[in-house]
Amino acid sequence: QVQLVESGGGLVQPGGSLRLSCTASGSIFSFDVMRWFRQAPGKEREWVAEIRVGRGSTYYTESVKGRFTISRDNTKNTMYLQMNNLEADDTAVYYCSLQRGGSWGQGTQVTVSS
Repeated sequence: QVQLVESGGGLVQPGGSLRLSCTASGSIFSFDVMRWFRQAPGKEREWVAEIRVGRGSTYYTESVKGRFTISRDNTKNTMYLQMNNLEADDTAVYYCSLQRGGSWGQGTQVTVSS
């Protein structure tokens, strides 16, 4: 079973940037899909972005296009989410997920506030 650990969350002012990391402890394969989700208080979990591990193809929800960039470093078994021009509505707990096996990390809190 793959274990995922997120890091990089914190408090940032509107317009600021953060980079989240998700490191996998188990084997990740070229056919795997890794995703970022987020959940704000009182709201349902929302899909944010995903990347195809082997091909590097990326996909985003409309609200973050042009601001967020998902990437991976296969040599480090790590996925990243670079978040720029952060808005208050981006405040949430961010989770990484591996499609295969339904693995989830523990989440990292992102708070965007003045």
